[in-house]
Amino acid sequence: MSKQLKIRLSAVKKSDLKFLYRLLREREPIFNISHKKMPSYTQHRKFFISKPYSHWYVIYDGNKKIGTAYLSKQNEIGIHIKKGFPPEKIRSAALIALIKQNPRERYLVNINPRNDKTIDFYKKNGFRLIQYTFELLESDLIVEKSN
Repeated sequence: MSKQLKIRLSAVKKSDLKFLYRLLREREPIFNISHKKMPSYTQHRKFFISKPYSHWYVIYDGNKKIGTAYLSKQNEIGIHIKKGFPPEKIRSAALIALIKQNPRERYLVNINPRNDKTIDFYKKNGFRLIQYTFELLESDLIVEKSN
């Protein structure tokens, strides 16, 4: 018989900073869309202090920190689960809790198009694809030289 999860969200505190950084380090870089390389701890601390999200939570199972969830100022949801925990069940419970605690008319999720598991999860939960976003960096710019 599997253990019953007791998922709850608690607003992040300064004392969660190291946990949040460790969790960020666990993420596979291929799926990141917000940054190309891992920030330093100092950069991460600066980001944390800037209060980048309208709501930012640590996900707990009982008294154990197992992930993070946020709602951006543009109503974008982000949920990240610590490795070694069943992401599907926790993500579902965290999504429900996040929406209940922060009612909105509309929610968005930005997902790397190569992250099939996360795309499938949000589709199963009623989200639909509305756009693909492309990026061109100045360093990627191809300019023909004129003679």
